[in-house]
Amino acid sequence: MLHEKSCGAIVYRKSHGNIEILLIRHINSGHWSFPKGHVEAGESEVETAKREIMEETSIDVIIDPTFRETVTYSPRRDTSKVVVYFLAKAKNVDYVPQADEISEIKWVDIVHANNILSYENDKNIVTKARMAIKESI
Repeated sequence: MLHEKSCGAIVYRKSHGNIEILLIRHINSGHWSFPKGHVEAGESEVETAKREIMEETSIDVIIDPTFRETVTYSPRRDTSKVVVYFLAKAKNVDYVPQADEISEIKWVDIVHANNILSYENDKNIVTKARMAIKESI
């Protein structure tokens, strides 16, 4: 069994009194999710999340390592994948999609994110993120 690990974050901003999160649409599968990517040698989970968000969206973030949620799934028959998600506050809001991986990016009111997200695991993380963001504001 092959084991893979990726890290990413629920990137958020405050806009007109509402909390919005950043969702990305993947070119290959067409599903909506959060920015994330593979851990590189010598990288911490937080470093990976920050780098991947920057690579996929051109958004710089402040990672909150106290919010840490994991999802485990099998992308292929012989592979187990763990994805670690953090909360990340956007330092800038203008994005540029990574051309070879991301077909679309959008800021979405956190209340409506579950209508767009493709996977149940992601919807569960948004529910937890909403509570954590409320406590931090």
